[in-house]
Amino acid sequence: MQEHRIIFNGDWGTMFWAPKLWQPEGGPYSARALHNFVDLLAEHRVDTFAISPNTQLAWYPSKAVPTALDEYTRGDQRWAKWFRSCPPETNIAMMDRYLDLLEADVDWMAETVLACKQRQIAPWASVRMNDPHGYLEKWVDNPINCPLFKDPENRLKGTPLRPGRHADVLWVGLNYERQAVRDYFLAMIRELILDYDTEGLELDFLRTPAICEPNASQDTIDTMTAWIAEIRDLTLMKAQQTGRPCPFGLRIPAALGALRSIGLDVRAIVDAGLIDFISPSNYMQTAWDLPLDDLRRQLGSGIAIYGNVEFAMNGIPAYSPTAGTSELRCPFVVTEALFGAAAGALSLGADGVELYNYYAADEDNAEIRICTRENMRADYSAIRTLEDLDHLRGQPKQYAFTTILAPVWNPPFDTPDALPDILEPDWRRAYRLPMCSEPTDQGLELIIQIVVDRRDDLPPLGVSFNESWPTTQSQPTDELLFPQLDHTDHVPEFTAFNYHFRVDGIIGGWNEISVYNGSHAVETADERQRNSVTVRSIELAVRPSKS
Repeated sequence: MQEHRIIFNGDWGTMFWAPKLWQPEGGPYSARALHNFVDLLAEHRVDTFAISPNTQLAWYPSKAVPTALDEYTRGDQRWAKWFRSCPPETNIAMMDRYLDLLEADVDWMAETVLACKQRQIAPWASVRMNDPHGYLEKWVDNPINCPLFKDPENRLKGTPLRPGRHADVLWVGLNYERQAVRDYFLAMIRELILDYDTEGLELDFLRTPAICEPNASQDTIDTMTAWIAEIRDLTLMKAQQTGRPCPFGLRIPAALGALRSIGLDVRAIVDAGLIDFISPSNYMQTAWDLPLDDLRRQLGSGIAIYGNVEFAMNGIPAYSPTAGTSELRCPFVVTEALFGAAAGALSLGADGVELYNYYAADEDNAEIRICTRENMRADYSAIRTLEDLDHLRGQPKQYAFTTILAPVWNPPFDTPDALPDILEPDWRRAYRLPMCSEPTDQGLELIIQIVVDRRDDLPPLGVSFNESWPTTQSQPTDELLFPQLDHTDHVPEFTAFNYHFRVDGIIGGWNEISVYNGSHAVETADERQRNSVTVRSIELAVRPSKS
């Protein structure tokens, strides 16, 4: 797996949402757009493109399973609302771009694989095992749902993950306890491995971690393990045909116990030698404190383990005082956060980094995008040396913690949210985060920023780093440690305090930040409540010292 250090995961929309970027000359969408995108990956040293060509349906011209274009005609209004986050004209325009290629007899999956091989990029298939696009609004008849989904027997119940809530629509997916569901996806996987010139396979159980009903029986778990073994046989067959390895792995949450409860026993799968790698992460936000080293101890040295960087930094937005707007922060735009996330994973022994939804920060029309805005672009140049921990040392970088990211909150699969947290008077809390060590001769400093609810009577806060003597010396600020383009500040309801430390205190691996509420007003419940502090986020910057 050493040749797979940077895995770029791109879904079925990667090269289709922003056509002006990949085919600026306009006209019917063509293979040129696909090659232009892969050119960009090659330029910035991506070594593996994990192409995700499916929701419930195939978005490529499959001969094995139903496809998204089987019943589509140009401008078909049934497709106007297939993706709820986009206006009708956007959804239809995207479908028409697929149709352009189909009418030109271009199989975009095969063409992308070819483009990768021409540029020495390994083309993998990354199959989403229960992609939620199409049923987020309980719309069973959404045209991107497969025929199996119309039968309630094939659907999960959406068991509430939060007590007292209704069924969670993210988890009303296809039920892998059903033979028909397993056969359906096995047919798709067989085609992508044996009929296309792909060189590896990833099963993406993070989109979404809905497999079988919770508290699965041992028989159900054994059935799923045997099914994974069938897929392993396909990759071994491909390796025998080509004379080179065909890596096979799982993109999963790190909560192995919760996964086993819904039918996927990762430990048993690894022990049986059925996979070559795992790629653990959170559902949408970067898992800053995911214990990759602990996973290594649990699963052994026989498989590769990848760190992931997700589209969202955490749930703390960026704000523009000039425009009065706020937006989600993205490590693919805030390059320092990308460097920090990669450095943290590599410092725990990650075998490489997987970049998920990187393309989603690319904008070519502000009115039609989901997460981005006009002139926003992902920083592809930052990928070039991302897998080199020695190169990352000394670079400006940002670290953060996971926070509750509404509405995409994913217990029990995501890592437990570190923040927000409440500190009553005389309370202390400690938070652990992986970081890389830094050179001490390049004028760098470490800034720890404590983000809290804004109010007039905040008590003093103390901060300690790796058991240093606590300090209350800080600078109040409304500014982010690193801006996201012109969004430079925290939202008005938050404020922050910056604490300065030397970089020689950073440990390569796990580091600990302790936060103290310096108020001593503990006599009554009212005093304790009035002098409590809500910590919204803890963020860290390594950057050149201004002193």
